[in-house]
Amino acid sequence: MIVGNLPKEPLKFIKRCVVGGKLLWTYHVNMRMDNRHISRQTIIESVESYEIIEEYPDDKYLPSYLVYALHEKAVVHILFGVDVYNENVRIITAYHPAKEQWNGDLKRRK
Repeated sequence: MIVGNLPKEPLKFIKRCVVGGKLLWTYHVNMRMDNRHISRQTIIESVESYEIIEEYPDDKYLPSYLVYALHEKAVVHILFGVDVYNENVRIITAYHPAKEQWNGDLKRRK
């Protein structure tokens, strides 16, 4: 169900889009992921561990969600833009969180 331009259950929406292959990779993320040693496979395979840690409903182009993911014992943060009307997500950026900027669980900013 859609509430305005926001999914009623954003985590379920994001997971459904990723599992269904309804995801778009932004130019920015394509440029950055290789340097950050994060593969597309990492993002897709970690879908079951996704946890929303920050929400940006009024982001510039699309509402977005910062997601915590765990892949082979490595934590990755993924910023997803959600396009509810076209039923897809856009991966805006992905990175390994810096311990000096995040609390011990890497889910809350210091």
